[in-house]
Amino acid sequence: MHISKLQLVNYRNFKCANVIFNKGVNTIIGENGSGKTNLFRALRLLLDDTLLRAAYRLDEKDFHRGLGDWRGHWIVISLEFDEVSQDEAIQSLFLHGTGNIADGAIGKATYNLIFRPKAAVRRTLADLAAGDTVGLAEARSKITVSDYETIFTGKSTTNFLDPEIYRQLVGDFDAVIFPQELTSPAIGGIIPGMLSISREVCFTFVQALRDVVADFQNNRTNPLLTLLKCRSGAIDPQSFEPITALVKGLNDAIEGLPDVGTIRTDIRDTITDAAGETYSPRSLSIRSDLSDEADRLFQSLKLFVGESEEEYEGAIHELSLGGANLIYLTLKLLEFKYQKQKESFANFLVIEEPEAHIHTHIQKTLFDRLNFDDTQIIYSTHSTHISEVNNVVNINILGRQDGRCEVFQPSAGLDPIQIGNIQRYLDAVRSNLLFAKSVVLVEGDAEEILIPILIKKVFGLSLDELGISLINIRSTGFENVAVLFHKERIRKRCAIITDLDRAFIDTTKSILDSGDEAAAKKRALGAQIAGLRREAALKELCDGNPWLTAHFADHTFEVDFVSAGNVSTVVSVLSEVYKDSRTIATSKMELESGDIARFGTRVLTMARYAGKGWFAIILGRMITPETVIPDYILDAIFQAHIPVSIQTWARVLDYRVSVIAASQLHASGDIDAMRAQIRRYHRGEIDFAGVRAEMLQAFPADGINTILASF
Repeated sequence: MHISKLQLVNYRNFKCANVIFNKGVNTIIGENGSGKTNLFRALRLLLDDTLLRAAYRLDEKDFHRGLGDWRGHWIVISLEFDEVSQDEAIQSLFLHGTGNIADGAIGKATYNLIFRPKAAVRRTLADLAAGDTVGLAEARSKITVSDYETIFTGKSTTNFLDPEIYRQLVGDFDAVIFPQELTSPAIGGIIPGMLSISREVCFTFVQALRDVVADFQNNRTNPLLTLLKCRSGAIDPQSFEPITALVKGLNDAIEGLPDVGTIRTDIRDTITDAAGETYSPRSLSIRSDLSDEADRLFQSLKLFVGESEEEYEGAIHELSLGGANLIYLTLKLLEFKYQKQKESFANFLVIEEPEAHIHTHIQKTLFDRLNFDDTQIIYSTHSTHISEVNNVVNINILGRQDGRCEVFQPSAGLDPIQIGNIQRYLDAVRSNLLFAKSVVLVEGDAEEILIPILIKKVFGLSLDELGISLINIRSTGFENVAVLFHKERIRKRCAIITDLDRAFIDTTKSILDSGDEAAAKKRALGAQIAGLRREAALKELCDGNPWLTAHFADHTFEVDFVSAGNVSTVVSVLSEVYKDSRTIATSKMELESGDIARFGTRVLTMARYAGKGWFAIILGRMITPETVIPDYILDAIFQAHIPVSIQTWARVLDYRVSVIAASQLHASGDIDAMRAQIRRYHRGEIDFAGVRAEMLQAFPADGINTILASF
């Protein structure tokens, strides 16, 4: 039996979420604050029997903030199980508790936690006349969290995520129409406490590794102590008697030492002299606190580990952070193995962000081997190395959108061949596109190296600060990866940057052409034809898909970089590409000619001569705030980063003013006045058009004005 689906309605930052799970290992990934911890909390509320009963009592902070007024609404956490065992005892539990019967046996089952208003409140809402907004507001104003109840139900077949079904079960708050039936059969049958599924499954939760040393020092969270307690319950009391006798003898021997007795007497006499008999302790002894009880004796045991090549075993606090975390994680896995031996009818291992301080090789090895028979494993991670070893079919991606969390399944709707292509592609480097807020796909090293530098130098912000991951496809096969960004899969923006490879030389054949000239014309014409096909294919791929856009260089990155107005930048690196003064002089003339056939040929020759990647690195050192970013690259960046916030534009403008101030070409009064306008814009006192006009008037020659004019 395994979890096949988790539905969350109005729970914390989940307005309406559907999480799909498969057998085996499942991965949850997402940015900070996207809801991974909340998702695991929801699972634990239904399956973790170690949670205190008070945890099931939710409060107003557990409601989704997007509701505005939470009063009257419900929280629903619904689990669906698949491949329920045909074992008679298991079938009996689900038959009476949570099962959905088909052909006399239960294959799927549902188990729900519902936090809803009590019957009296539901009746009050049901009695309101349709459209009575005043009455609804008055009724809701009297509702407190103490008017809510937590129930567990099973056998439900309804889709709690359907807004229409939610209105039927809970009510339409806009139209003020609430169901007359206080408990609809659609929510399933209420499950008595004695049939709690959490008592029948093996569920182990490994929390994020924040402070392992502190956990080892706390008896409640010490994983070693938990393991010892699990085993000590099976120890025969008669087998433990020799240990008890040894401990008692040791304690008596220590207490009987003459020096210990003398010190005890001296302490007693000193207290009596100082405070008198009335206020002195009634008894006082010096002895070992080593207990002869199994549980307390185990509490005194510590784990010692030899981490280095030296023959030295240190305590947990002496280990490296990675070593301590690895030991902690190992003990929790062993705890799960012990629990699994109880032969529960389902086994779940949930691990939160296990990668902290653990070397990447260990991460990949550990989770490649993390596989227990008859066990469903669910873990969250920020590590591309861990996510790499999991199948893309078993990945759920959490993303934030307008204050709520959305859940994406990147393989949804794809055929096995497409999934296989994506799985092979997502290595540890490129799998970071699954973690990104937005993505820009490029085809080569030059774009990968120079675009981040251009953005940082011109805007003063990195792509990371903009939430953009730039992924080098290293080919023009964008379709294989771009299919991920779709309303059915990852609803995040993706911009494709590629070259049209239009010929910038005359490709007309001539009988006077030399062999090299004929070959060059043939290559240029072939590249142009391929570019046109690529343009058509990508436009078709993007058509009707609001999450995907394609942006094209007319020729190639290097040629279009020069065309944009960056001749001097390329000229400045000539001496690093060539050593011969004649070649440098000739190249300079060609680059400054204004003839695309001449400067285009020369810049591509330079790139090939130095190697495209190395040429980009050399060129990157010469990028300045005045470098011009080609329009197609700007379009791609700002399509990926939509909308551009007031805070972002304010930071960009402030950076540009700082660059102008550093040049000392303007009076300090002009600088201060513009900064005052930027602060006004940041406070909302003037709009974007206003601050754009102020920047143009104050510093008309600054290159940022051209960019601002396009918005």
